[in-house]
Amino acid sequence: MAVLEVGINLGMKNLVEIKYYSSSDNVFDPNIRAKFLTGLKSYITEVYDDKINVISFSGFEIVCYFKTVQLASKEVNNTQPLLSYAIIEKGTDPNFVKQHLKEIISYFLDRYPLNDIFSKEPNYFKKSKPRIDEILGDLRFKIEDRIKSVFGI
Repeated sequence: MAVLEVGINLGMKNLVEIKYYSSSDNVFDPNIRAKFLTGLKSYITEVYDDKINVISFSGFEIVCYFKTVQLASKEVNNTQPLLSYAIIEKGTDPNFVKQHLKEIISYFLDRYPLNDIFSKEPNYFKKSKPRIDEILGDLRFKIEDRIKSVFGI
């Protein structure tokens, strides 16, 4: 039970992507995943007036949490979903993971001004990785890796 990957998207733009295990390599290309999650979020919101929560596949799940952010400008398209996601192993509690995703979004919004979030490239946000790792704690380790760290195997 572990988080295989975590990330943050602004609309269809991937800002942060942290892979903890190579098993998440073939899940989605970051840009395709951002488009998929944004499209799915829009569809669920518009058609069902609901929020995206957990997407379940045969071998993994994607847990999502988003907050709508808006730049103070006269532009028409200045509102976007700031979406944090985690690709998790089946059997990992999605509600527990979602609490961590909320904390990651709060940290991200406290750390970076909206102008930077909207205008900077993903490389700019790489320095947030240690804090995101800290927020996730042991969730980013599979059980066998936790055991190895405890017993020094």
